[in-house]
Amino acid sequence: MFNPVKVENLRALQDHVLVTEMNFAGRRLSSGIQLLSDDGSGAGIRPRWAQVYAVGPDQNTVAKGQWVLVSHGRWTRGVKIEDSAGEHTLRKIDPKDILLVSDTEPAGDDTLSTAVQIDAKNRW
Repeated sequence: MFNPVKVENLRALQDHVLVTEMNFAGRRLSSGIQLLSDDGSGAGIRPRWAQVYAVGPDQNTVAKGQWVLVSHGRWTRGVKIEDSAGEHTLRKIDPKDILLVSDTEPAGDDTLSTAVQIDAKNRW
């Protein structure tokens, strides 16, 4: 597909927050149950954890390196970059929709959706 954009000095503007490490793959609950990838389904409507890659100078809520839980859908599609640390997919998140902040990587992702499954329905 596309090669990642090579960058050396990347900084966020204003109060913007750029994140990486947002997980859309399957996940294992603390109970040991393995959930397959739910991205693109009604069950995938849930907040997701991501690591802060960069923050703008007007952002004083979170700092680079912290982990944030972001409300569902409050992130951009992402762009692949390559820097001195390797390859990343960066997304801009809405700072108003940060639900939790952690200084360490969360051990598990037990967030489950209470949304109704949005599958095609036969209405005839």
